[in-house]
Amino acid sequence: MARSLKELNAEITRCRKCPRLAPYIRKVAREKVRRFAGEKYWGRPVTGFGDFHARLLIVGLAPAAHGGNRTGRMFTGDSSGDWLARALHENGFASKPTSLSSGDGLKLKDAYVTASARCAPPQNKPTREELANCLPYLEEEVSILRDVQVVVCLGRIAFDTCCKLFGIRGAAFSHGHTFVHGSLTIICSYHPSRQNTQTGRLTWSQWLRIFAKARRILDSRPQD
Repeated sequence: MARSLKELNAEITRCRKCPRLAPYIRKVAREKVRRFAGEKYWGRPVTGFGDFHARLLIVGLAPAAHGGNRTGRMFTGDSSGDWLARALHENGFASKPTSLSSGDGLKLKDAYVTASARCAPPQNKPTREELANCLPYLEEEVSILRDVQVVVCLGRIAFDTCCKLFGIRGAAFSHGHTFVHGSLTIICSYHPSRQNTQTGRLTWSQWLRIFAKARRILDSRPQD
């Protein structure tokens, strides 16, 4: 029998497949950083979150060590989460423009956020083996999220993961590149990391256009 997202997520949070990542995220949660010294860290693998009937799927890289690994929710508690929440809110996919904590009241509408890796990796660089360990979780997640029509890939690793997931061959990654694969529309974007946003590689207007495009595509299609 097919599992529910609740059952899948329970397994994800218990995962200890990767011998490098499992102790690393616990170490980060134990040692913390000064600005979050008084907070209790999640320190476990992080599940996806959002609308279970979402037509928009957003695939990132991995939880941030002091973002999702601290708050227990993807794209929450760091600058990347701020950029994502604001863009989703401006395009009608989120109830508020900030993503601060798992209990902040943020609700996603018609959107679901997940990632290629569920544990924060050192230097934000999961290994090939670690990504392979996580891929079955994403495969099952997508099989449960049956209404997805548009997939936004945040960064090259997320794009490569989606190519493996959907059997896409010969596609190249570049910011804003959009193409159709079967019933899905794939949109590529740079990841909203500080490395990209503070250097100007990804500007706010470039970022906002990604989600405006996703909104236009979905609005052009009839809803069941």
